[in-house]
Amino acid sequence: MKKNLMKEKLRAGKPVYGVSVMIPSPQIVEMIAAAGFDWVLLDCEHGTMTLESVELMAMVAEASGITAIARPVSRSAEHILQVLDRGVMGVQVPHVNTATEAREVVAAVKFHPLGKRSIAAGTRAAVYDALGSLTDYVKAANDATLIAVQIEDKEAVDNLDELLKVDDIDVFFVGPSDLSQSMGFPGDPKAAPVAQAIDSSFRKMLAAHRTPGTPATAENLQGVLGKGVRYIYTHLPRLLSASAKAYLANAKR
Repeated sequence: MKKNLMKEKLRAGKPVYGVSVMIPSPQIVEMIAAAGFDWVLLDCEHGTMTLESVELMAMVAEASGITAIARPVSRSAEHILQVLDRGVMGVQVPHVNTATEAREVVAAVKFHPLGKRSIAAGTRAAVYDALGSLTDYVKAANDATLIAVQIEDKEAVDNLDELLKVDDIDVFFVGPSDLSQSMGFPGDPKAAPVAQAIDSSFRKMLAAHRTPGTPATAENLQGVLGKGVRYIYTHLPRLLSASAKAYLANAKR
């Protein structure tokens, strides 16, 4: 199993920039890599990804020199295992609200002794049992695989102090859209109570020496970086929309 270059950057305190993709397209992954991004999020929760497309896009990401992270359909161990066995380098798990749920995610991602992920020698993740031993693979996978948990419900914000005590989680990702809905301001993460909850969460993460994550656009990227966020992505439709608006604005001059 190859090293997770994105995880190594995060360990060094450097920001990593990605693009969230909801449609199955290996070519889009190549474009994201060519544009200079560090990673791609393969969104199975909201997108139209199949396990086959996740595997193909993970192959392209690896060949293009960027890191593929998958958001599974849910936080269930079954859904987590299915995307990991396709060869992605980590998972961004939705709706993790308690320390117990966070520990269940770790158990689903990591092999013994850190967890209880099922071992299968013939998967792409295990290089089809062609290199070294399964023991070597288990050790390498436990070190390289990234875990991000999504803080996107009021319950998670309320339980954040306990969540931050859970070991082996690399990123605590604040999802502003669902959080705004959970707090009674659907679609408005700039509403004062939601914005305050987000900023307070970032401060707690940094104080606990944990890595914050959140989406960012070109307009608010510097502000997000200034709050200590290091795991950042933008949505592909927003990236295209921003580029299209700039292009058409110049065309109309």
